Amino acid sequence: MHYSKVEITAVNTSGLKVLSEKECTELLRKTKEGDKAAREKLIKGNLRLVLSVVQRFRNRDENPDDLFQVGCVGLIKACDNFDITQPVKFSTYAVPMIIGEIKRYLRDNTYLRVSRSLRDIAYHAMQVKEELTNLNNREPTPEEIAERLGISVHKVIIALESVVEPLSLYEPVYNDNGDALYVVDQLGDSSSDSDWIEEINMREAIGKLDKREKMILHQRFILGKTQTEVAEEIGISQAQVSRLEKGAMGKIKA
Repeated sequence: MHYSKVEITAVNTSGLKVLSEKECTELLRKTKEGDKAAREKLIKGNLRLVLSVVQRFRNRDENPDDLFQVGCVGLIKACDNFDITQPVKFSTYAVPMIIGEIKRYLRDNTYLRVSRSLRDIAYHAMQVKEELTNLNNREPTPEEIAERLGISVHKVIIALESVVEPLSLYEPVYNDNGDALYVVDQLGDSSSDSDWIEEINMREAIGKLDKREKMILHQRFILGKTQTEVAEEIGISQAQVSRLEKGAMGKIKA
């Protein structure tokens, strides 16, 4: 899919006008005065800004149209909240707003549900991680992130892991001339020949036990009762239950 040409609400963004700095400033002024038409022009004139941010997330398994719409929400917030008295370019203010909105969407729509407090810690940890990476030109350690946030390293690690998307079993890990190798291909087969043959042998071995031995094993390993409880139920001593259980297990192993 081409990110430079996204169809959204019947608008082809590849044909949108790009505002000059002077036009943007004038529309911002009119928007603050309550001019709704100017506000609409301001939003449409900055949709390419949303596209540039969406491209940063193109490697994620997300629909670009969805990210574009979410980014537009961030743009609208930027248009409504920008302070025209400050000596800051609108794009400088809007880009972090758009990024924040998209990251919040991705955080809140993970496959695994985590608590709100954990998501908030993860969100702040990712912000700190990005800041320290830009500052030191390297990825920070969990200890450095924890120190900046004033929380334990354990909380940082758990929070960041909670918002990582699960890896699909059908994620390609290698491709050789169109012949892809997927994650699922690297996993062991839980139903191999040796497994089901072993299960058949186990069933046959249990079938050869006498009635009392079967009952003891059922009580012990299926119902989870202690040897004393089994002894009281069938009217023999705990030592006898122990010997019968040991003998039955020996027969199965043999």
